[in-house]
Amino acid sequence: MMKMNKKGFVKTVSAMMVTAAVSGLSIQAAYADTTPVTIGISGWTGFAPLVLAKEAGLFEKNGLDVDLKMIPQKDRLLAIASGSVQCAATTVETYIPWNLSGVSIKQILMMDKSYGADGVVARNDINSVADLKGKNVAVDASGTTSYFGLAWILHKNGMSMKDIKVNTLGPSAAAQAFIAGQNDAAMTYEPYLSKVRADKKAGKILATTLDYPMVMDTVGCTGDWLAKNPAAAKALVQSYYDALDMIAKEPEKSYGIMGKPEKQTAKEFAESASYLKWANAEDNKKFFGGELQAFTKEAGDVMLQEGIVKKLPDLDSLYDTSYVK
Repeated sequence: MMKMNKKGFVKTVSAMMVTAAVSGLSIQAAYADTTPVTIGISGWTGFAPLVLAKEAGLFEKNGLDVDLKMIPQKDRLLAIASGSVQCAATTVETYIPWNLSGVSIKQILMMDKSYGADGVVARNDINSVADLKGKNVAVDASGTTSYFGLAWILHKNGMSMKDIKVNTLGPSAAAQAFIAGQNDAAMTYEPYLSKVRADKKAGKILATTLDYPMVMDTVGCTGDWLAKNPAAAKALVQSYYDALDMIAKEPEKSYGIMGKPEKQTAKEFAESASYLKWANAEDNKKFFGGELQAFTKEAGDVMLQEGIVKKLPDLDSLYDTSYVK
C-alpha cells in the first residue's frame, strides 16, 4: 500500500471537500429548478396518464416535482382550499360549485372524454331510464361527477333526482353493492363499470356517456399557483402530452404502469381505457376554443334546476386557454 505524507493527505482531503461542495451546490441548483406541485386525483381511468407521467419520470424531466394524491372527488375541494393541493383533476361542471365556494381554480388542460366509461347500471327488469322512477339508486354525493351525470341523464328524460330514491355511495362502493344485490340501479364509472359488464346476472348497462355525452375531465390549478408558476403549468401540460406519446409508442408497458393503482393488469386497463379518449394538443385547442364554454353553460343550467347550486359564477373565470395554445 502506497504511503501518503501529511502534505499530500491535506491536499487530497481539501480536493475531496471542494468536490463535495460543488456536488452539493449542483444538487441544490437542480432542486431549485424543480417546481413542487401536488395534484389531487382518483382511480378514474381517464386520470391515468398523470400516473404514467409520474412513474415514468416525465414530470421530473420537465422540471416538476409532482405528488399525486388519491382524494375522493367530494373531498378534493377541501384539500385545495387548505393549500395541501395546488391542482386537481376533475370534470368540467365541478368547477362551478368549486369556484362558488370562494376557491379560485382554473382549468388549463383537457385530459379525456368518456365514451361509455361512465354509466347507469340496473337490474335486468329495468328497461329504460323512465323505469328508474321510485327506485333505489346508488350514486355519489351531490357535487360529484356521478351525481351530476345521473342528474343529466334524468334531465334529458324529463325527470329529476327527486324522482328516485338516492343511496349515497362512491363509484367503487356503488358498483360493489350492486353486484352484491343491493339497490335497483347505480351510477358508476371505469374501471368499476366493467365489473358490472362482466356480471350478467347482477344486471345490465342501462345508459352510458355514449348515449349521454357529459363527462369531460380537465386539470385545474389555483389562480395563485398559476400566477406564481406559469412555466410549471406549461410543463404540467407538456408532461401529459409526453405521457400520451409514451402510450402510443409503448402501450403494453404504459398500460401496466397505469393499471397498478387499481390493481389492473395491462390487458384489464386497456379494456377500461377503450371506453374513453384522451385529448391530444389539437383536441385541447378545439375544446378550449368553444366546446368547453358551450358545455359549461348547459351544465350550469342543469345544476341550477337540480338545486346543486343556487347561482352561477362568472363562467369565463373557470378556465385559462393560454396553456394549450
